[in-house]
Amino acid sequence: MASFLYICFRKLDDMATEYVVLVDKQDNALGLMEKIEAHRKALLHRAFSVFVFNDKGELLLQQRAASKYHSPLLWANTCCSHQREGEGNEEAGTRRLKEEMGFSCTLEEKFSFIYKAPFDNGLTEHELDHVLVGSYNADPVINTEEVADYKWMPINTVKEDIANRPEIYTEWFKIIFDAFYHKINQ
Repeated sequence: MASFLYICFRKLDDMATEYVVLVDKQDNALGLMEKIEAHRKALLHRAFSVFVFNDKGELLLQQRAASKYHSPLLWANTCCSHQREGEGNEEAGTRRLKEEMGFSCTLEEKFSFIYKAPFDNGLTEHELDHVLVGSYNADPVINTEEVADYKWMPINTVKEDIANRPEIYTEWFKIIFDAFYHKINQ
């Protein structure tokens, strides 16, 4: 009985471990690594950022949960995460959007880029980020383990707010807005 319980708990532990897909600059997969280790070593890995707009042209922002391992309580795009092994970009974005924000919508990849952002906790985001855009016209049903709050904002207001209060936004969100505003502004 004890060995059966050990096997069950071991499987639960293995399921909780998240892996990222390590890539080269051309987005060719190089292998898998545990997510936190990849962030400690600042290794380039695949990621995605989802931007959802409503018919008024407002962007759905999320405030990251206080329990996040980096950038807690900062505002960001609608959702973001990492693709699983063998998972396409739109598929991954759809999965995570449902997990974090409680809804699904059609997503279209607009572009990808590489960024590197170190954090005070010793971790570094070094990601080849695929930016996905979608449309949705209702309020989300947020997963409070992932998201502290949300709000809809006109994209021009977001841009002004980032310029006036950059400290309340995540690094990748500011990078996307600074470098790629014209590609996500619908």
